[in-house]
Amino acid sequence: MDPRVRWIDNPEVTTPAGLNRGIRAARGDWILRLDAHAEYPSDYLVQCYRTATRTGAANTGGLCQTMAGAQSYSARLVQALTTHRFGVGNSGFRIGAEEGPVDTVPFGFFPRSLFEQIGFFDERLVRNQDYEFNRRIRASGRTVWLNPAIQCRYFNQPSVSSFLRKQFWWEGPYNPYLWYLAPYAFAWRHAITGIFSAGVVVGLAGAAINKAIGMTYGSVLSLYALGALSSSAQQAIRYREIRHALFLPFCFFAYHFVHGLGIWRGLILLAFRRAPVQRRSQPSSDQSGPHGRGIDGHAPKVQTRSAVDRAPQS
Repeated sequence: MDPRVRWIDNPEVTTPAGLNRGIRAARGDWILRLDAHAEYPSDYLVQCYRTATRTGAANTGGLCQTMAGAQSYSARLVQALTTHRFGVGNSGFRIGAEEGPVDTVPFGFFPRSLFEQIGFFDERLVRNQDYEFNRRIRASGRTVWLNPAIQCRYFNQPSVSSFLRKQFWWEGPYNPYLWYLAPYAFAWRHAITGIFSAGVVVGLAGAAINKAIGMTYGSVLSLYALGALSSSAQQAIRYREIRHALFLPFCFFAYHFVHGLGIWRGLILLAFRRAPVQRRSQPSSDQSGPHGRGIDGHAPKVQTRSAVDRAPQS
């Protein structure tokens, strides 16, 4: 084993807990987060460092090129879904953006001192902990910087069915969980699918009892269908896959509707005090909210301890 690599035990078996343990064990002045299911070019670290030192940003990142997670056509549909503005909104790191300040970047490159100043990742957020942290950076008056010269390749879900399951069980619900814990992290692009799914259901019920509502409902859905058809045709040309023009409109609708249902699932669980983020009364003392105060209202206490090197468990 390379002596420069240390294995850090993560008994919580969650991403934010593992990140925090790694950060506490870090010895250098910079922290680079690299997630799985992705490929990074050999100059990735160099590009991040040069951009961070040039801009003075608290977090630096780039573009994430979404790749098909398998060789199947279903995987290519997922790729097309998540690489068009109609599918993912104004998520710049997914669809392309110019260099400058942004609300979030994938993964991230941070000065080590940042975590001593604004706290660590919120371990209650199994998902979205990176977005909350980026919004906490901005709320503290610091900058999150995107440089399109920094690029990596991310491999998405291998099928439409697995992608939709993820939206309902994980991605959708963790948006309201995020808003519940960190209202400063709210973004309309994360909430719009919840409005859409509610509109589809309520509008359908209203159309059955009122003609005027039915006409309005039909007009709105027609506009949505036009946008889906147009976007699907663009993706069919972009990926040279004529089948996209036929199947993507239905996939766009399924994506938006299922993600929206996931949001409502999260809201309902929060209302009945059954959400997983409510089972833990507060984050660890290492985490803080905007302006350097803890999410629980107290100043963060930074703990420094050595990590025990461990061999990987079989």
